[in-house]
Amino acid sequence: MRILVTGFDPFGGETINPAIEAVKKLPNRIAGAKIIKLEIPTVFDKSAQIVNQMLGEERIDYALHIGQAGGRAALTPERIAINLDDARIPDNEGNQPIDEPIIPEGESAYFSQLPIKAMVSYMKEEDLPASISNTAGTFVCNHIMYQTLHQTHTNYPQVKAGFMHIPFLPEQVLGRTDLPSLTLAEIVRGVEASLRAIIDYDGKDDLKIVGGKIH
Repeated sequence: MRILVTGFDPFGGETINPAIEAVKKLPNRIAGAKIIKLEIPTVFDKSAQIVNQMLGEERIDYALHIGQAGGRAALTPERIAINLDDARIPDNEGNQPIDEPIIPEGESAYFSQLPIKAMVSYMKEEDLPASISNTAGTFVCNHIMYQTLHQTHTNYPQVKAGFMHIPFLPEQVLGRTDLPSLTLAEIVRGVEASLRAIIDYDGKDDLKIVGGKIH
């Protein structure tokens, strides 16, 4: 099995992004699966172009994108990506699409193809805060999740894909005590646990446990 794991570069004025820092720390193999690590830019279309090229050149079975969600306190696999770019801030090349479809002829939304409830369960077993998220936002994180899922539905049906948001690192919240964080070691453990869940649930249905929210 070959799993592509991507992480974004820093954006929004930050000098570090825990996503790519965590990806760099992953082992090259987990439970026999080869982990293929890739840094992608926080740029709308360019990030998708790089991932699509990788899907075309490498024999990928799963793709897990990792992105920073400053302000969240937990590791949060995303349930759904929507066909909308609505950028509150510019990306790293100054692009700021407002209320634009990602793919005009595409589906309104795509659900994650990963076992997100199993991923949450495995992370909780590591005593890490984890929960399912029902919004990936409308910035580059949602964009890459939607773009990759569109590819798996149209051009690469052998690949299953999804996305997970992670919190800030402690050094990113210095002087901002109202914002939660996790250490890099904790984030890496969470990503590794999620990858083990993906491997263990290959060819199986996801766990049937509560993962919903009232609001």
